[in-house]
Order: sequence, then structure tokens, then C-alpha cells
Amino acid sequence: MALYDLDAHCPVCEWVPPQFFREVEHRRYWRCPYCHATYLDRAQLPDGATELDCYRYHRNDPDDPRYRRFLSPAFYALVDRLGGGALEGLDYGSGNGSAMAAMLEEVGYRVTLYDPYFRPDAAALERQYDFITCTEVVEHFHEPGREFDRLNRLLKPGGWLVVLTTFLTEDAWFAQWHYRRDPTHVIFYKPPTFRCIAAMRRWTCDFPAGNVALFRRIPGVRV
Repeated sequence: MALYDLDAHCPVCEWVPPQFFREVEHRRYWRCPYCHATYLDRAQLPDGATELDCYRYHRNDPDDPRYRRFLSPAFYALVDRLGGGALEGLDYGSGNGSAMAAMLEEVGYRVTLYDPYFRPDAAALERQYDFITCTEVVEHFHEPGREFDRLNRLLKPGGWLVVLTTFLTEDAWFAQWHYRRDPTHVIFYKPPTFRCIAAMRRWTCDFPAGNVALFRRIPGVRV
């Protein structure tokens, strides 16, 4: 296995070339030396049928109090910044049921749902929103750079984006890490990765809670 893939680039920041990280259970992972994203070899990305089969078993029941507690750090980080008012948001990658949308609607916000498999509403991607939630989603992105560009276009100037994903912390635990074992989890982030994502789009970036990244599209900065 070559130390670097000279014909590839990082799917987050397009840094060339990525560095081989390790192989686990016949799955090859690369790491960007610039933004520190760690991601599955592109030749091993799951196809749509495999993804859909896995997603059908994801548990995200809006009425499940345990799942609501799991989402609460991202929920409170966002609501604390939004304040009151008739604001409208997008739950990007909502799955087949959105607890986050339900929680936000209960405190007075309007939320549109979008998911490429369960709610593929193209009209939802033709507007802009005061806020976007992206919980347990970004680890599934095959083209994260393009996805974050899309999220930038969907945010109004001054709008907020909250991301919830399990951050990669200890490399020594990677092979045994439960989060890696989900076949649809194909990219893993560290705080420097999110800072790079923000800098490329001139967003602010904060980490208000564990495994939560909060971004803001700065008013006056063009897409």
C-alpha cells in the first residue's frame, strides 16, 4: 500500500495528496494531512441499495425520550443562538422520522424536511433558511465538500448550521470504534476538519458541546 495516493484529493478540502491511514477488516482509510479528515477509500463506498437497507434500521423515533436526550446538546446549542421569532429551518438528512424537527416545532420554529431516500423533495433545496440541522448525517457524505457547499447556499446570511456527529478522537481506538463499524459511515471528522470547512466558506465555527459543531454564515459574505 502506497503511503500517499498521488491521483486523489481530499473530498473535504481538496488537499492533494491524501495519506494512507490504515486498513481495517479489508476497508482502506485515508487521512488528509491538511484538514485531518479520515475517510473510506472511494472504491469501497457503499452503493445506494446498501445505504437504504441500513437506514431502514436506524432508530430515530421522534417520540423516543432517549433519542431526544441524545439530540439535546445540538438542540440547545442552536436554540440558544436563535432566540425567539418565526424562523424557518431545514432538517437536512432527516431520515424516515425527525426527532430534531419535532423538538424545534414544539418551541415554535417551522422546519422543512429533506432526505435523499425518505423525503427527496427537490423544492426544499430551492429556498434559503434561517437555520439548518444536520444530525447524524455528515458521516454519511460521499462528497462532503459539495454537500457543505450546498448547505452554504441553503443558509440565509446570518443563518446557523448545527452538526452532530461523533468526533474522531483517539487513533489507537479506530479499529475497535463502534462508529466506524456502521458500513454507511464513510468519513470521520476532528475539530480541525470543521474549522477548515468553516474557513473555506468564511463561516464562524464553534464547539458548544461534545460532538457538536455550530457554524454561522456571516452576513455580507457572498456564496
